[in-house]
Amino acid sequence: MKKILFAIKEYEYLAEKLMACGDFKKGKLEVSTFTDGERYQRIITPIEDRDVVVLGGTVNDSATLELFDLASSLVSYGVKSLTLVIPYFGYSTMERAVLSGEIVTAKTRARLLSAIPRSNRGNKVLLFDLHSEGIQYYFEHDLYPVHVYCKDIILKAAREFGCDNFVMASTDAGRAKWVESLANDLGVNAAFILKRRLKGDHTEVSAINADVDGKTVIIYDDMIRSGGSIINAAKTYKDAGAGDIYVITTHGLFVNDGLNKLKNCGFIKKLICTDSHVNTQNITDDFVEVRSLAELICGVLR
Repeated sequence: MKKILFAIKEYEYLAEKLMACGDFKKGKLEVSTFTDGERYQRIITPIEDRDVVVLGGTVNDSATLELFDLASSLVSYGVKSLTLVIPYFGYSTMERAVLSGEIVTAKTRARLLSAIPRSNRGNKVLLFDLHSEGIQYYFEHDLYPVHVYCKDIILKAAREFGCDNFVMASTDAGRAKWVESLANDLGVNAAFILKRRLKGDHTEVSAINADVDGKTVIIYDDMIRSGGSIINAAKTYKDAGAGDIYVITTHGLFVNDGLNKLKNCGFIKKLICTDSHVNTQNITDDFVEVRSLAELICGVLR
């Protein structure tokens, strides 16, 4: 019997792609908003004793609560098993406390989703290229987390644009281990940049560890918000003699006009990202190539 696929509003675009590549029945919902802003949801598709998948990223608090409400109600109405698919898990900026009294939002949101009642055969959550490996361990009780790596998508893009002579690079030492793993799989050298964070999203690059002179450089970062770190890194590699520079990211948020900043900085030839975040659906610029997670998700769910 086919699994039933539901999606929150922000992720209907990705649900359509999953329906095209996977063997699902589309779950139907009635969704509206009361005059005071309260959300109304009603499950139309019969779901008792069925295996159910719920697709939704925590792109904001409203989306997170929509996901929580829907998943909790599906269990209450008797689903056999529940799998949450969260292509983008937000709140990674606050994945740990640095200053006394700081609230670790990644942990509190994980605990919220962990409070979804247990289905008959248990609950599972699929998380993709988390900003910090430790986030998956914030989930508790009967919600089993699975960290899915998008490595195959990244490697394929790197081979296509890197050709024969390229360096796999990171924006900072914090991502060096992951980029080194990618470089080893590709059989190329890895490079990373030392930087320090000034305030908020602002950083300053201080050093580079490898020879990139005359070589294509492919920068990978798991997430791009406003693009400042990527631009600083690209400038540093270009100043060190790099040839063409490409950027690959899993999660493209592109807030604060980040996409235009990346395009207009003059250092980056092309940017490749996945469709894990709803913001990628409004991109029409040839500077960006958006590749879908749909096949990867369908493969894991099989």
